[in-house]
Amino acid sequence: MSAVVEAVDLKKTYLLGKVPVEALRGINLKVEKGEFLAILGPSGSGKSTLLNLIGALDKPTSGILRIDGVDVSTLSDNQLADLRRRVGFVFQFFNLIPRLTAKDNVELSMSIANLHRTEREKRAAELLGTVGLSDRMKHKPAELSGGQQQRVAIARALANSPRFLLLDEPTGNIDSKTAHEVIDIVKNLNEKGVTIIMVTHDQNLAREAKRTVQIVDGVIKSDEANHE
Repeated sequence: MSAVVEAVDLKKTYLLGKVPVEALRGINLKVEKGEFLAILGPSGSGKSTLLNLIGALDKPTSGILRIDGVDVSTLSDNQLADLRRRVGFVFQFFNLIPRLTAKDNVELSMSIANLHRTEREKRAAELLGTVGLSDRMKHKPAELSGGQQQRVAIARALANSPRFLLLDEPTGNIDSKTAHEVIDIVKNLNEKGVTIIMVTHDQNLAREAKRTVQIVDGVIKSDEANHE
């Protein structure tokens, strides 16, 4: 069985003015279906760059990145857009639309995917139930706590049955008690078979994953299973 994500000697160089900055300097990584992987590293280590490449939001400078066995560099713009729709993103900032209710925010990505309205409404209600927000479906973001907004963002990320979830500092904007609640939901999703790749600078958060890859200065320093 091919890995969900496979990076081979992946490199990414940015130009800062005229100065080249090596964000990733040869990453080799495999993520199998059903894994819960934490990518741990300090600010500027390259972890978010790697997440953006995996999510097809950016292209590598060199090396190979395969998603579901397909080399991303061979895909057309339309195929890349289709790939992005098969990835669920959860960011540090919730990125919810303020004038829409929780349910409408979850439905929005399904309407873009042309799902029938009845199906959208049913699935949005189910997903909000999954993240414990059945009683908050008609609330707008301003009427929800930070943790509740992040749970809406997780439900929205799951709306189109993604191949995997990418979490970028998912608890960076909420207090520690609420962070535990969000991570419990993420772990529960993983136990149900959802593949999860989470970027964090927080060692305690990384320990909640089943496996931790540590990145420093654009290279992997360690890759270890976390013990219960």
